Amino acid sequence: MAIGSKSEQAYAAVKARIVEGAYSPGYRLVLAAIAKDLGVSVVPVREAIRRLEAEGLVTFERNVGATVSGIDPTEYLYTMQTLSIVEGAATALSAPLIDSVAIARARAVNEDMRECLEHFNPVRFTQLNQDFHSILFEHCPNPHILDLVHRGWNRLASLRSSTFRFVPGRAHESVDEHEALLQLIETGADADVIEKSARLHRSATLDAYLAQAQPLPQSNAGSLSAH
Repeated sequence: MAIGSKSEQAYAAVKARIVEGAYSPGYRLVLAAIAKDLGVSVVPVREAIRRLEAEGLVTFERNVGATVSGIDPTEYLYTMQTLSIVEGAATALSAPLIDSVAIARARAVNEDMRECLEHFNPVRFTQLNQDFHSILFEHCPNPHILDLVHRGWNRLASLRSSTFRFVPGRAHESVDEHEALLQLIETGADADVIEKSARLHRSATLDAYLAQAQPLPQSNAGSLSAH
């Protein structure tokens, strides 16, 4: 098996453990131990760790080595604000290119999310949430905007695994808002309307998080509805 494929497997495995919380913020990533656990050499693990560092999920510290990055609440605030803008734009640009097959696929994912509410699993719910939104913005014809969206999702990955655990009530609202957004796309609503709906959907999750979190600098900037 080529090193590249082993590197991809190591990347997927380590990232999954970070997102699921098995490797929590500050956890020291010992390359030899991870390699032994995954049954590969240290080389693909090192490549995977470098890739995760580029995404902001891993930090290198002198005399410590590679550790899992944390996301402080203020950075979460700023990243979510940015993501609400770029993902809203990406969704609006994608809308004319989303066909009935993609709509049906997104609606099926949203139904899985609705079923997930009965025995709530925040990690699975968050993964389904990303799957849902990926269907809506993946057709964005502007590669620069799409890159910013992917960067935002990657930066939030370690914290987003538990966001809905902090605000489980928001999960119910999120599923309903997904259906409303699908109906806007399905009926050919104006791009401005779709962009605003997608943007406010994202910032509403931030507002819910901020409402139960400790006060943050500029915490009243969570909602972008006034802008």
